[in-house]
Amino acid sequence: MTHPFMTRIESHAAAFSGPWRTPRNMLTEQTYGGHASVHDDETARRMGFSAAPVEGPTHFSQFAPLCCQVWGEDWLARGGLSVSFKSAVSDGEEVQAFIGRPSAGETQLPIWMVKQDGTEALRGTASLGDNNPPSALEEKLAGLPAPDPRRVIFRHVAPGAKRPRVTARIAYDEPMGQLYPFTLAQKLTKITEGSPYYEPHARTPWGGPVLPIEMISVLVHHVADSDPWVPLKPTIDLFVDQEIRLSNGPLLVDQDYEIERTLVALSGSRRTESCWVRSDIFLPGEDEVLASVLLNVGSFKDSYSDYDKELAGIEAAAG
Repeated sequence: MTHPFMTRIESHAAAFSGPWRTPRNMLTEQTYGGHASVHDDETARRMGFSAAPVEGPTHFSQFAPLCCQVWGEDWLARGGLSVSFKSAVSDGEEVQAFIGRPSAGETQLPIWMVKQDGTEALRGTASLGDNNPPSALEEKLAGLPAPDPRRVIFRHVAPGAKRPRVTARIAYDEPMGQLYPFTLAQKLTKITEGSPYYEPHARTPWGGPVLPIEMISVLVHHVADSDPWVPLKPTIDLFVDQEIRLSNGPLLVDQDYEIERTLVALSGSRRTESCWVRSDIFLPGEDEVLASVLLNVGSFKDSYSDYDKELAGIEAAAG
Protein backbone atom coordinates (compact mmCIF):
# COMPACT_ATOMS: atom_id res chain seq x y z
CA MET A 1 0.00 0.00 0.00
CA THR A 2 1.28 3.47 -0.88
CA HIS A 3 1.63 5.91 2.03
CA PRO A 4 1.45 9.66 1.40
CA PHE A 5 4.69 10.50 3.25
CA MET A 6 7.84 8.77 4.41
CA THR A 7 8.85 11.70 6.65
CA ARG A 8 10.46 10.69 9.94
CA ILE A 9 8.28 11.96 12.82
CA GLU A 10 9.42 12.29 16.42
CA SER A 11 7.04 11.73 19.33
CA HIS A 12 7.25 14.00 22.39
CA ALA A 13 5.23 14.22 25.61
CA ALA A 14 2.89 16.92 24.28
CA ALA A 15 3.59 17.07 20.53
CA PHE A 16 4.84 15.44 17.36
CA SER A 17 7.62 17.06 15.34
CA GLY A 18 9.03 16.66 11.87
CA PRO A 19 12.70 16.87 10.83
CA TRP A 20 14.63 20.09 10.52
CA ARG A 21 14.13 21.31 6.97
CA THR A 22 15.57 24.07 4.77
CA PRO A 23 12.74 25.59 2.68
CA ARG A 24 13.84 27.30 -0.52
CA ASN A 25 12.88 30.71 -1.86
CA MET A 26 11.54 30.17 -5.39
CA LEU A 27 10.26 33.73 -5.83
CA THR A 28 13.50 35.63 -6.41
CA GLU A 29 12.24 36.47 -9.93
CA GLN A 30 8.72 37.40 -8.81
CA THR A 31 7.44 40.76 -10.07
CA TYR A 32 4.20 42.72 -9.82
CA GLY A 33 3.29 46.35 -10.32
CA GLY A 34 6.44 46.77 -12.40
CA HIS A 35 8.88 45.99 -9.56
CA ALA A 36 10.52 43.11 -7.73
CA SER A 37 8.86 41.66 -4.63
CA VAL A 38 10.00 41.30 -1.03
CA HIS A 39 11.34 37.86 -2.02
CA ASP A 40 14.20 39.63 -3.82
CA ASP A 41 17.19 40.24 -1.53
CA GLU A 42 17.71 43.90 -2.45
CA THR A 43 14.02 44.74 -2.07
CA ALA A 44 13.81 42.82 1.22
CA ARG A 45 16.77 44.70 2.71
CA ARG A 46 15.19 47.98 1.68
CA MET A 47 12.15 46.99 3.75
CA GLY A 48 14.24 46.10 6.79
CA PHE A 49 14.78 42.35 6.37
CA SER A 50 18.23 40.79 6.57
CA ALA A 51 17.51 38.78 3.41
CA ALA A 52 14.59 37.82 1.22
CA PRO A 53 12.03 35.68 3.09
CA VAL A 54 10.67 32.36 1.90
CA GLU A 55 7.00 32.71 0.98
CA GLY A 56 4.80 31.74 3.94
CA PRO A 57 2.76 28.87 2.45
CA THR A 58 6.00 27.07 1.57
CA HIS A 59 6.03 26.08 5.25
CA PHE A 60 2.64 24.39 5.00
CA SER A 61 4.21 21.33 3.39
CA GLN A 62 6.12 20.51 6.58
CA PHE A 63 2.84 20.11 8.44
CA ALA A 64 1.24 17.68 5.98
CA PRO A 65 3.06 14.56 7.27
CA LEU A 66 2.34 15.57 10.87
CA CYS A 67 -1.38 15.98 10.17
CA CYS A 68 -1.48 12.64 8.33
CA GLN A 69 0.28 11.08 11.33
CA VAL A 70 -2.56 12.30 13.56
CA TRP A 71 -5.60 11.95 11.28
CA GLY A 72 -4.51 9.71 8.41
CA GLU A 73 -4.66 10.50 4.71
CA ASP A 74 -8.24 11.78 5.10
CA TRP A 75 -6.54 15.01 6.16
CA LEU A 76 -5.43 15.51 2.54
CA ALA A 77 -9.11 15.69 1.57
CA ARG A 78 -10.72 17.41 4.59
CA GLY A 79 -7.88 19.09 6.44
CA GLY A 80 -6.91 22.64 7.20
CA LEU A 81 -4.05 24.83 8.38
CA SER A 82 -4.60 28.30 9.84
CA VAL A 83 -1.55 30.34 10.85
CA SER A 84 -0.06 33.73 11.59
CA PHE A 85 3.48 34.19 10.33
CA LYS A 86 5.58 35.43 13.25
CA SER A 87 9.05 35.95 11.76
CA ALA A 88 10.57 35.75 8.30
CA VAL A 89 12.53 32.65 7.28
CA SER A 90 15.32 33.28 4.79
CA ASP A 91 16.48 30.83 2.15
CA GLY A 92 18.93 28.45 3.83
CA GLU A 93 17.53 28.77 7.37
CA GLU A 94 16.45 25.56 9.07
CA VAL A 95 12.99 25.27 10.61
CA GLN A 96 11.09 22.52 12.43
CA ALA A 97 7.31 21.95 12.51
CA PHE A 98 5.28 20.77 15.51
CA ILE A 99 1.70 19.66 16.12
CA GLY A 100 0.12 19.09 19.53
CA ARG A 101 -0.72 15.53 20.60
CA PRO A 102 -4.47 14.89 20.36
CA SER A 103 -6.82 13.64 22.99
CA ALA A 104 -9.25 10.94 21.85
CA GLY A 105 -11.27 12.22 18.91
CA GLU A 106 -9.74 15.71 18.89
CA THR A 107 -9.93 17.26 15.41
CA GLN A 108 -8.28 20.65 15.98
CA LEU A 109 -4.78 21.05 17.40
CA PRO A 110 -2.16 23.77 17.87
CA ILE A 111 0.72 23.91 15.40
CA TRP A 112 3.93 25.93 15.43
CA MET A 113 7.28 26.20 13.69
CA VAL A 114 10.62 27.28 15.14
CA LYS A 115 14.07 28.26 13.90
CA GLN A 116 17.31 26.84 15.27
CA ASP A 117 17.60 29.70 17.79
CA GLY A 118 14.08 29.05 19.11
CA THR A 119 12.42 31.99 17.32
CA GLU A 120 8.88 31.19 16.25
CA ALA A 121 8.33 31.33 12.49
CA LEU A 122 4.57 30.74 12.68
CA ARG A 123 1.81 29.60 15.02
CA GLY A 124 -1.79 28.54 14.52
CA THR A 125 -4.10 25.53 14.29
CA ALA A 126 -4.50 22.40 12.19
CA SER A 127 -7.85 20.70 11.81
CA LEU A 128 -9.81 17.87 10.23
CA GLY A 129 -13.36 18.42 9.01
CA ASP A 130 -15.75 21.26 9.73
CA ASN A 131 -17.09 20.51 13.22
CA ASN A 132 -14.40 22.39 15.14
CA PRO A 133 -13.97 25.50 17.29
CA PRO A 134 -12.96 28.67 15.44
CA SER A 135 -9.57 28.30 13.80
CA ALA A 136 -6.68 30.60 14.64
CA LEU A 137 -7.57 33.01 11.83
CA GLU A 138 -11.32 32.79 12.33
CA GLU A 139 -10.71 34.05 15.86
CA LYS A 140 -8.37 36.79 14.64
CA LEU A 141 -10.73 37.89 11.88
CA ALA A 142 -13.69 38.05 14.27
CA GLY A 143 -11.71 40.34 16.59
CA LEU A 144 -10.68 42.90 13.98
CA PRO A 145 -11.93 46.47 14.50
CA ALA A 146 -13.87 48.31 11.82
CA PRO A 147 -11.70 49.46 8.88
CA ASP A 148 -9.83 52.70 9.50
CA PRO A 149 -11.60 55.44 7.48
CA ARG A 150 -8.22 57.20 7.12
CA ARG A 151 -6.69 54.37 5.13
CA VAL A 152 -4.64 55.35 2.09
CA ILE A 153 -3.57 52.21 0.24
CA PHE A 154 -7.03 50.64 0.28
CA ARG A 155 -9.23 53.74 0.44
CA HIS A 156 -10.86 52.83 -2.88
CA VAL A 157 -12.43 49.54 -1.68
CA ALA A 158 -14.53 48.16 1.18
CA PRO A 159 -15.15 44.67 2.59
CA GLY A 160 -17.61 42.72 0.48
CA ALA A 161 -16.00 43.51 -2.86
CA LYS A 162 -16.05 40.40 -5.00
CA ARG A 163 -14.20 39.18 -8.06
CA PRO A 164 -16.27 36.92 -10.34
CA ARG A 165 -15.16 33.37 -10.89
CA VAL A 166 -12.05 32.74 -12.95
CA THR A 167 -10.96 29.35 -14.30
CA ALA A 168 -7.52 28.06 -13.28
CA ARG A 169 -5.51 24.88 -13.09
CA ILE A 170 -2.02 23.78 -12.15
CA ALA A 171 -0.20 21.38 -14.47
CA TYR A 172 3.29 20.00 -14.03
CA ASP A 173 5.08 22.03 -16.70
CA GLU A 174 3.07 25.26 -17.00
CA PRO A 175 4.47 28.41 -15.28
CA MET A 176 1.93 30.34 -13.20
CA GLY A 177 2.75 33.86 -14.41
CA GLN A 178 4.86 36.71 -13.07
CA LEU A 179 3.65 36.18 -9.50
CA TYR A 180 4.81 32.55 -9.50
CA PRO A 181 7.62 32.15 -12.06
CA PHE A 182 8.06 28.41 -11.59
CA THR A 183 6.25 25.20 -12.48
CA LEU A 184 4.89 22.45 -10.26
CA ALA A 185 7.60 20.15 -11.61
CA GLN A 186 10.24 22.64 -10.47
CA LYS A 187 8.57 23.01 -7.06
CA LEU A 188 8.63 19.25 -6.54
CA THR A 189 12.43 19.23 -6.88
CA LYS A 190 12.67 21.58 -3.87
CA ILE A 191 9.57 20.90 -1.79
CA THR A 192 10.44 20.07 1.83
CA GLU A 193 8.17 17.01 1.98
CA GLY A 194 7.91 14.94 -1.18
CA SER A 195 5.16 12.39 -1.65
CA PRO A 196 4.40 9.66 -4.19
CA TYR A 197 0.89 11.17 -4.25
CA TYR A 198 2.33 14.31 -5.90
CA GLU A 199 4.14 12.56 -8.76
CA PRO A 200 2.94 12.37 -12.39
CA HIS A 201 0.78 9.31 -13.10
CA ALA A 202 0.31 8.70 -9.36
CA ARG A 203 -2.56 6.46 -8.34
CA THR A 204 -4.22 7.87 -5.24
CA PRO A 205 -7.47 7.13 -3.40
CA TRP A 206 -8.98 10.09 -5.29
CA GLY A 207 -7.75 9.14 -8.76
CA GLY A 208 -4.83 11.19 -10.05
CA PRO A 209 -1.96 13.12 -8.47
CA VAL A 210 -2.70 15.36 -5.49
CA LEU A 211 -1.81 19.06 -5.46
CA PRO A 212 0.49 19.85 -2.48
CA ILE A 213 -1.29 22.06 0.04
CA GLU A 214 1.21 24.91 -0.43
CA MET A 215 0.37 24.96 -4.16
CA ILE A 216 -3.29 25.68 -3.40
CA SER A 217 -2.06 29.15 -2.43
CA VAL A 218 -0.45 29.46 -5.87
CA LEU A 219 -3.64 28.31 -7.59
CA VAL A 220 -5.78 31.03 -6.00
CA HIS A 221 -3.24 33.85 -5.73
CA HIS A 222 -1.54 33.76 -9.13
CA VAL A 223 -4.29 36.04 -10.48
CA ALA A 224 -4.04 38.56 -7.62
CA ASP A 225 -2.33 41.26 -9.68
CA SER A 226 -5.63 41.81 -11.52
CA ASP A 227 -7.89 41.90 -8.44
CA PRO A 228 -10.14 44.99 -8.20
CA TRP A 229 -8.61 45.88 -4.81
CA VAL A 230 -4.99 46.10 -5.95
CA PRO A 231 -3.42 49.16 -4.23
CA LEU A 232 -3.81 52.46 -6.08
CA LYS A 233 -0.03 52.73 -6.43
CA PRO A 234 2.69 50.04 -6.42
CA THR A 235 3.53 48.63 -2.99
CA ILE A 236 5.79 45.99 -1.48
CA ASP A 237 3.63 43.30 0.10
CA LEU A 238 4.04 40.40 2.53
CA PHE A 239 1.81 37.52 3.59
CA VAL A 240 0.86 38.07 7.25
CA ASP A 241 -1.76 35.36 7.94
CA GLN A 242 -3.05 32.45 5.89
CA GLU A 243 -5.56 29.63 6.18
CA ILE A 244 -6.04 26.82 3.67
CA ARG A 245 -9.01 24.55 4.28
CA LEU A 246 -10.22 21.56 2.26
CA SER A 247 -13.87 20.56 2.54
CA ASN A 248 -14.21 17.99 -0.23
CA GLY A 249 -10.79 17.47 -1.71
CA PRO A 250 -8.05 16.95 -2.28
CA LEU A 251 -7.41 19.23 -5.22
CA LEU A 252 -5.80 17.43 -8.14
CA VAL A 253 -3.09 18.27 -10.63
CA ASP A 254 -4.18 19.19 -14.15
CA GLN A 255 -7.82 19.68 -13.13
CA ASP A 256 -9.83 22.77 -14.07
CA TYR A 257 -11.24 24.72 -11.12
CA GLU A 258 -13.16 27.96 -10.72
CA ILE A 259 -11.99 30.49 -8.14
CA GLU A 260 -14.17 33.20 -6.61
CA ARG A 261 -12.30 35.86 -4.62
CA THR A 262 -13.89 38.14 -2.01
CA LEU A 263 -12.38 40.99 0.02
CA VAL A 264 -13.62 40.10 3.51
CA ALA A 265 -11.78 42.59 5.75
CA LEU A 266 -9.32 45.46 5.93
CA SER A 267 -6.88 45.94 8.78
CA GLY A 268 -3.52 47.48 9.52
CA SER A 269 -0.52 47.93 11.76
CA ARG A 270 2.07 50.61 12.38
CA ARG A 271 3.91 49.62 9.19
CA THR A 272 1.20 48.15 6.95
CA GLU A 273 -2.29 48.36 5.57
CA SER A 274 -3.78 44.92 4.95
CA CYS A 275 -6.49 43.31 2.89
CA TRP A 276 -8.01 39.94 3.80
CA VAL A 277 -9.13 37.94 0.78
CA ARG A 278 -11.08 34.68 0.80
CA SER A 279 -10.77 32.50 -2.29
CA ASP A 280 -13.39 29.76 -2.71
CA ILE A 281 -12.62 26.92 -5.12
CA PHE A 282 -15.25 25.05 -7.15
CA LEU A 283 -15.46 22.58 -9.97
CA PRO A 284 -16.55 24.46 -13.11
CA GLY A 285 -20.25 25.35 -13.05
CA GLU A 286 -20.85 23.80 -9.61
CA ASP A 287 -21.75 25.41 -6.29
CA GLU A 288 -20.05 23.16 -3.72
CA VAL A 289 -16.95 24.76 -2.20
CA LEU A 290 -14.16 22.19 -2.45
CA ALA A 291 -11.57 24.29 -0.64
CA SER A 292 -11.02 27.84 0.54
CA VAL A 293 -8.04 30.07 1.22
CA LEU A 294 -8.07 33.05 3.57
CA LEU A 295 -5.09 35.35 3.10
CA ASN A 296 -4.09 38.55 4.86
CA VAL A 297 -1.62 40.49 2.68
CA GLY A 298 0.11 43.46 4.30
CA SER A 299 1.25 46.36 2.10
CA PHE A 300 4.13 48.37 3.55
CA LYS A 301 3.24 52.04 3.99
CA ASP A 302 6.87 53.02 3.37
CA SER A 303 6.69 51.46 -0.10
CA TYR A 304 3.68 53.53 -1.20
CA SER A 305 4.79 56.81 -2.74
CA ASP A 306 3.41 59.96 -1.06
CA TYR A 307 1.77 57.93 1.71
CA ASP A 308 2.17 60.65 4.35
CA LYS A 309 1.04 63.40 1.98
CA GLU A 310 -2.10 61.51 0.96
CA LEU A 311 -2.86 60.60 4.56
CA ALA A 312 -2.63 64.29 5.56
CA GLY A 313 -5.09 65.14 2.78
CA ILE A 314 -7.56 62.48 3.97
CA GLU A 315 -7.32 63.69 7.56
CA ALA A 316 -7.80 67.32 6.52
CA ALA A 317 -10.89 66.43 4.48
CA ALA A 318 -12.33 64.54 7.46
CA GLY A 319 -11.91 67.63 9.63
